[in-house]
Amino acid sequence: MIHLDPPPSGPWVESWLSKPRLAKYLTAADGHPQRALRLYEWNSQVSAALMRDLAHLEIALRNAYAEAIAEYWAGRSVDWTRSATTLFAPLIRNRNGRRVDINTQHREQLLAACARVRPTDPPGKVIAELPFGFWRYLSSAAHEKTVWVRYLHRAFPPGADRKRDVDNSAAALNRLRNRVAHHEPLIDEDLIAASRRIIRLATLLNNRLGQYVAATSAVVYLVRQREEE
Repeated sequence: MIHLDPPPSGPWVESWLSKPRLAKYLTAADGHPQRALRLYEWNSQVSAALMRDLAHLEIALRNAYAEAIAEYWAGRSVDWTRSATTLFAPLIRNRNGRRVDINTQHREQLLAACARVRPTDPPGKVIAELPFGFWRYLSSAAHEKTVWVRYLHRAFPPGADRKRDVDNSAAALNRLRNRVAHHEPLIDEDLIAASRRIIRLATLLNNRLGQYVAATSAVVYLVRQREEE
């Protein structure tokens, strides 16, 4: 946790964080205001460390997926990033008694990404505009035949299982990333397990990247630091 000497806690903390947000930390700190403030600072530090690791993974994931799609798409007159209506053509499935197009969100996200860049910009500009959720859901069961089998399995070592090795981790990490991005409390999360998930998926994509993230991540250090408080 933070080792500096911050101003003493007081009404300004509740005004800053709001009573409901602060309550979570007060409960975890047994009602001690100064400990709650230190715990909030720890949460900020570990969130930053996780976001750094997740950012490394996200860039690797989107580049690997983009390359796998581009390899299959090679020879076409238009890059896949400018082919949303072809790559994610309407695909109707029954969901809870309703017929839905499971490609709607991906098609709209890709079209929106294209709209945010210039027509002459390279594919990388479009790729950078796509959110993590776009890539995460490409490995879901709904896209197994049309996306995983056709493209994405190429991004992983032979024998990698879509659900066990990729999608389960991608789903859990997408949830964690959303919590971090919205400044949610992580004090009850198993952050050691989350760190291992990040490293494991990074290693599948690029063994040296997995080693790099493992060697440079501050997540485990911060978790151990809190345990020693």
